[in-house]
Amino acid sequence: MNHFETQAIRLQAERTHNREHSTPLYLTSSFVFEEAEQARALFADEVEGNIYTRFSNPNNSEFIAKMCALEHTQDGVATASGMAAMFLGMVSFLKAGDHLVASRSVFGSTHQIITKILPRWGITHTYLDTAKPETWESAIQPNTKMIFAETPSNPALDLIDLEWLSALSKKHGLILHIDNCFTTPYLQNPADFGADIVTHSATKWIDGQGRVIAGCVLGRQDLIAEVRFMARHTGPALSPMNGWILSKSLETLAVRMDRHCQNALDLATWLEHQPNIKYVKYPHLPTHPQYALAKKQMRLGGGIVTFELEGGLAHGRAFLDKLKMLSHTANLGDTRSIATHPASTTHAKLTSEERLAVGITDGLIRISTGLEHIEDIKADIGQAL
Repeated sequence: MNHFETQAIRLQAERTHNREHSTPLYLTSSFVFEEAEQARALFADEVEGNIYTRFSNPNNSEFIAKMCALEHTQDGVATASGMAAMFLGMVSFLKAGDHLVASRSVFGSTHQIITKILPRWGITHTYLDTAKPETWESAIQPNTKMIFAETPSNPALDLIDLEWLSALSKKHGLILHIDNCFTTPYLQNPADFGADIVTHSATKWIDGQGRVIAGCVLGRQDLIAEVRFMARHTGPALSPMNGWILSKSLETLAVRMDRHCQNALDLATWLEHQPNIKYVKYPHLPTHPQYALAKKQMRLGGGIVTFELEGGLAHGRAFLDKLKMLSHTANLGDTRSIATHPASTTHAKLTSEERLAVGITDGLIRISTGLEHIEDIKADIGQAL
């Protein structure tokens, strides 16, 4: 079972005595011990097995086993949300006095963790531009412990060369942590380029239908042991129900992403010829400034398209109000196409200067391209324009 689609479908928890074809739900808070010695060995981590669903559960274990196989990582931990995964992927390794190097263009809540929460414990950071890789090495300090990046970034769709970044991390003995949410393991595998930690908001494309909140942290076994310790004792556990849903969702990830990417490329190409648009950005569009890099490390261009409207903030809001089919909601990666105005929603808490520094202008629109017929998507956007 070496192929992505087969692994996503056929990797399953061991069948019970009932011989079920599809993995059942394990809606239990705890698991019984056959004898006192087994309980002792389980709590001492001398043997593997389930104790308490906050620690592990067969549904969550199946989900993680699939994600590890698809992301080419050794181990992983499921979490209750993408931001829980992001937070664990940092605080499991950073302590007071440490320093973090990060790409400047990151999701709004990730920015809040880096700039408002980590400093409470004396963890400092330096933001760097992906367009200026020559500045990265000089920013590394003696107390730097981790390099973090999103590629492509949310929402600017900026990329960073994973192979180069991995070499830089290894040269200085740092942990390389990559947020792979926008691509999923079907389109990009950061671990193949040398990433040590890969995080996902499984709420997005992994579920793909807007039903659950979830995340995961994947990576090297020795590093995930630290993440598992932190998760076990702080409690950001994924519910078994959501673990079961996500495992089933992975069975259709490949076919869904093929369609998302096909629709997104078609939409981006069409948008380039529409009036009142300053620019269109999509990784596999030849006009993307990092098109060659996108073709190198992304199998397809993803489901997100961004463009800037003439007229700034007022026109951005007016555009959203005129949409009839596309959803206006705080999510992405759904079967349904979603339009977002980052300046007034996901990145509203950033100052205008901070937004401009990461390419978020007042007229920037982010489209999460869904699975509807492409002509219907274009028709709705066209009439709103």
